[in-house]
Amino acid sequence: MSITGGDVVDLGRGLYAWMPPKRGWGLANCGLLVSPRGALWIDTPYDPVLAGQFLVESQKRLPDGVDIGRVIVTHANGDHFWGAGVLPDAEIIATREAREHIHYDPTPQQQHALVAGSDPSTPLGSYLARHFGGFDWSATEAVRPTTYFTGELELTLGDFAVQVSSLPPAHTAGDLMVYLPAQRTVFSGDVIFSSTSRQPGDHPVHWSGPLDNVIDACERVLATGAEVIVPGHGPVLDPAGVREHMAYLAYVRERAHSLHAAGVPAVEAARRVIGEGRYPALGLPERLVVTIGSEYRHLDGSELPGVLQVMADVAAVAHDVACTGGPA
Repeated sequence: MSITGGDVVDLGRGLYAWMPPKRGWGLANCGLLVSPRGALWIDTPYDPVLAGQFLVESQKRLPDGVDIGRVIVTHANGDHFWGAGVLPDAEIIATREAREHIHYDPTPQQQHALVAGSDPSTPLGSYLARHFGGFDWSATEAVRPTTYFTGELELTLGDFAVQVSSLPPAHTAGDLMVYLPAQRTVFSGDVIFSSTSRQPGDHPVHWSGPLDNVIDACERVLATGAEVIVPGHGPVLDPAGVREHMAYLAYVRERAHSLHAAGVPAVEAARRVIGEGRYPALGLPERLVVTIGSEYRHLDGSELPGVLQVMADVAAVAHDVACTGGPA
């Protein structure tokens, strides 16, 4: 069954945030900026069903004769990118470095085949069905950016400035943030998740890192002076929420470094951090397997494993946490 729904939040001055119907893997926040002379999206939903629903909601807010002509992709994970196919004529903007992550991830149809064809009696098959089985990429063609940039990109949409800044490797190798000065708002992509006690979401997942870079990216978001921060996932934050999220990241970094120094393998380190139960309100603690594994690679110089191996480790830890009644 497809995932449907989503709320549109009016952030003022032609800016809207589309918030998915629930928390979980693949359910990313998206943005819509509208002016009398054009409109653009910041990120897209994961599959054509959700993307089509976002498009319908967007069209309700467009002036007569205005189309959505651009999509700014904060990074190349499919849950922020693959829905661009519902806008076949739009310019798709991404960082030059995002190409690396496009080649790392499976294509939409490869992912559909993996989810549909996995054995549900195994931890990996069960996990994929539970968290990704609600999406449908069976007819989704791979999309590619049409415009790549490096550094800073300044756009205008009517009277609105749109400041796009590439970031060093953090969540992925090709992250960017979008600052809208007239609206005092930043769309951060996945360098920020809502992982605060006041506005809980899910544990972040970081594929690249190191966590120092993720924390520095949060500092860059705050340095804009934005009053509203739309994270990649979870509720909208204010600057205090971003600082609380940075404290979470610093905690995970400290524990990863300490456990690495003690010779604890990465997956076991993730299990131990989960067992500490420091952030019980956050969902999907098994995603610490990815983030801590990424941090370990920066500490010991190891290579990035295939995404299927990473997800198998994630699923195994989730299975063990469920069986032992640990944090969920």
